[in-house]
Amino acid sequence: MLLIKNIKKLVQVEDKPRTLVAGKEMSQLKCIDNAFLLIDNDKIVDFGNNENLNSSIFDCENITVIDAAGRMVFPSFCDSHTHLVYAGSREMEYIDKIRGLSYAEIAKRGGGILNSAKLLHDTDEDELLAQSLKRIEEITACGTGAVEIKSGYGLSTEDEIKMLRVIKRLRKMTCITIKSTFLGAHAIPEKYADKREKYVDLIINEMIPQIAAEKLADFIDVFCDKGFFTVEETRKILIAGAKYGMKAKIHANELAASGGIQTGVECEALSVDHLEYTGDSEIQCLLNSKTMPTLLPGAAFFLGMNYPPARKMIDAGLPIALASDYNPGSSPSGDMKFILSLACIKLKMLPEEAINALTINSAYAMNLSQSHGSIARGKTANVFITKPISSYEFLPYAYTAKLVDTVILNGKIINLCGK
Repeated sequence: MLLIKNIKKLVQVEDKPRTLVAGKEMSQLKCIDNAFLLIDNDKIVDFGNNENLNSSIFDCENITVIDAAGRMVFPSFCDSHTHLVYAGSREMEYIDKIRGLSYAEIAKRGGGILNSAKLLHDTDEDELLAQSLKRIEEITACGTGAVEIKSGYGLSTEDEIKMLRVIKRLRKMTCITIKSTFLGAHAIPEKYADKREKYVDLIINEMIPQIAAEKLADFIDVFCDKGFFTVEETRKILIAGAKYGMKAKIHANELAASGGIQTGVECEALSVDHLEYTGDSEIQCLLNSKTMPTLLPGAAFFLGMNYPPARKMIDAGLPIALASDYNPGSSPSGDMKFILSLACIKLKMLPEEAINALTINSAYAMNLSQSHGSIARGKTANVFITKPISSYEFLPYAYTAKLVDTVILNGKIINLCGK
């Protein structure tokens, strides 16, 4: 049993857990001052004001007590969109961006996703695992307790399965909660450049059945955007994945008004992600759906693109989730605290809205609302304790400060590198 007492502020508490928060409710963040949090095994069993803490709890055997005086406790961040299983890096493309080349221009020159696919093909599974494990440790230290990881740098049956097997191994080796997404439709490989329909057929008739047979993917994703996969191709792939129990997620409207948002809603996608190009018709479509709009401000920041209209979306009554898009080409960081800051600074979201977007709503975008994303009795005990801070608003305000002090996943204190 683990007791955290004298918590300055216990953030994002729920007596009746919700699946998501939308519109005006996103600006509400329930907290308890001078609080305690009680964890038994891997679950939250109680919380409240310190004055209501039953003193008999200290007589329990095998109880660990943490005095959090001056510090706050948050539910761990849920990062619902990453590509953190990849080989090597792409800093030379970063230089190309500085010189003025666009994301699409770099891709046409054989860079971007195709570059990562070549690097991944040349890297064996054990080395890929070792590189990815370091990134898992990195995001854990930054306060992330649940993460979705996509394939998509394989672009062949063999290499897509290699990526997904690495994700499966990471699940077994780490305490972080991991969801796996098959993203074979990330780009058209060079060998299929003039016969793209054959690559779509390969995804549908070979990749999906084999991946399903090994139970390697929770979700299926498609990059439905200008220069990548069309609405028609996207629909075919998502329908094929649904037949094997893979729920849809979509990369949509990052580069243009692609129709990806509408296609995602039509296919009952769990989330549509990026959304830099979102207008009134897309907002209206989302309002009548159960699909979570997920924004990735790290990519817009790194690529120098326009940010999605978060303020307009929330004011219209939509929920918003936030994720890091951790990947080697357009968002080489999984620091969700920085995403929190970007949301406030660039998307004009209130700290309360951004915290909701990084926790309860991003848990929804991973189909984890029932177990993650808030401090509630019966939920998985994934939390972090901050260093001494003045307010929860200080977390996004101090955008480069390392403020996560202690990480607890599945009720266990995690020993982090360098601590």
